[in-house]
Amino acid sequence: MRKADRLFQIVQILRRTSRPVTADAIASELETSKRSVYRDIAALMAQRVPIRGEAGMGYVLDGGFDLPPLMLTADEIDAVALGAQWVAGHGDPALARAARDVLAKVAAVLPEEMRGFLEDPSARTPPAWDSAEDKVDAAQLRHAIRAARKLALRYVDPTGAQTERIVWPLVIGYLEAVRVLIGWCELRKGFRTFRLDRIEHVVFLDEPIPSDPGRLRRKWRATLGVPKPL
Repeated sequence: MRKADRLFQIVQILRRTSRPVTADAIASELETSKRSVYRDIAALMAQRVPIRGEAGMGYVLDGGFDLPPLMLTADEIDAVALGAQWVAGHGDPALARAARDVLAKVAAVLPEEMRGFLEDPSARTPPAWDSAEDKVDAAQLRHAIRAARKLALRYVDPTGAQTERIVWPLVIGYLEAVRVLIGWCELRKGFRTFRLDRIEHVVFLDEPIPSDPGRLRRKWRATLGVPKPL
């Protein structure tokens, strides 16, 4: 691996986490020696890359540092294209629009010789599904999630039975054939998943969620997978 590529990869490794990363861990991932890592870290610091730490303790990259997007590799371009194409084909209209905008912004800053990887990526997604129309605006649900506000839902299960529920919205999931809302249901006293095409009516309440949403999301992820849609 060239030194320039190695320096770039070290920055990428450090930016993944806010915890110190040891020279041993970096050397193992890059398949190089600790001595080389020490020299590379010193070179990065000399170039004013905001790395803190020392040998034996680990290294941290301070927040706010970024690299120009021109340094994307071919695999990273494929990853961006694959993710954005999937969202453009499977996301709600607002996210689909945002995904197309992302591709346009990336294309605008890529050098000419790399642009072909984005326009004709080696990784592709299948066409979007022909799903039932959502009865609630996913963009408004995302706003409620970010604002940590409760929702009042009228939901119809597969048997046609309707229930009224107060839900603490946490995540919007994009499954293979449906979009779903995952949240804490006050009626069932647990995490539940609601298909957006089965939500008959929603009221966005001003009442805040009485718990830290990040903690709830971590608790949900610790459960046995995504709850089965009702």
